[in-house]
Amino acid sequence: MNIVILDYKTLGEDLDLTGADKFGTVTKYPVTKQDEAKERLKDADIVIVNKVKMVESVLKDAKNLKLICETATGYDNIDTEYCKKRGIAVANTPAYSTACVAQVTVSMACSLVTHLNEYRNFVHYGGYQNSISANMLEPVYHEMAGMTWGIIGFGNIGKGVGKIADAFGCKVIVNKRTPDPDFECVDLDYLLKSSDIISIHCPLTDKTRGMIGKEQLKMMKKDAIIINVARGAVWDEQAVADAIIDGTIGGMGCDVFSYEPIDEKHPFVKILDRYNVLLTPHMAWGSFESRTRCFNTVLSNIEAFLNGKEQNRIV
Repeated sequence: MNIVILDYKTLGEDLDLTGADKFGTVTKYPVTKQDEAKERLKDADIVIVNKVKMVESVLKDAKNLKLICETATGYDNIDTEYCKKRGIAVANTPAYSTACVAQVTVSMACSLVTHLNEYRNFVHYGGYQNSISANMLEPVYHEMAGMTWGIIGFGNIGKGVGKIADAFGCKVIVNKRTPDPDFECVDLDYLLKSSDIISIHCPLTDKTRGMIGKEQLKMMKKDAIIINVARGAVWDEQAVADAIIDGTIGGMGCDVFSYEPIDEKHPFVKILDRYNVLLTPHMAWGSFESRTRCFNTVLSNIEAFLNGKEQNRIV
């Protein structure tokens, strides 16, 4: 059994990948460029992948390929329709990152609401040392208790954030496809207009792509913050940058981008110096514990497949 790991650096170079060796011969690549994937897969029986696009042009000559293991919950990099036609099984890794993505989401919210960047810099860059006052209370910040926290997408991560927000004393409202008896479910417009904090946790689909644009941002409260830890393409990045520059919204946090890594042409480069902007390099999912759970789930998916069982199967 030939197993190919196309981009193990996305799992972190500190992770032990030797568990895959029990299934056959394993070839590991730290990174695979899109135009390298076809050649690297030509003799593979199983591929483990995160970012490389598994499309027809890459897969058509991989005649032995039986299983694609996605090291993520989302699988928009895989052409599932082509895999169905070819009889290639596809398995993802759900629920492994719930705790750490919820943790980073709430950390972003706490930092932005409390203006920690400004207060930290006041001390770190000498302002406090030269101050005549024992404290500084500007910019003004407010308690999160009593704020309304709107959650877009209410799967495992959204629910995790909701529980923490509730513990903080926030009123939690939710936008999701099906009702939830434990939380107030509302339409998107109401959520945008009513929330002090908004966090996005929905998958990227044809319906969610670009769902937050200029008009939606205008609906938000002027001092509201919005956090995206879902997918970069669920909002219009240029519109978000413009909303920060124009003061349409109070602040934003983001861990995901429409293309990664970003470059000097990305709309967010113009707002990197803003105190009310908190950008992180797609790390919210990646605690050591989360990455370990992810790879162990991949190994379990492979074992189930080889034993004729379906586990976390998309196709």
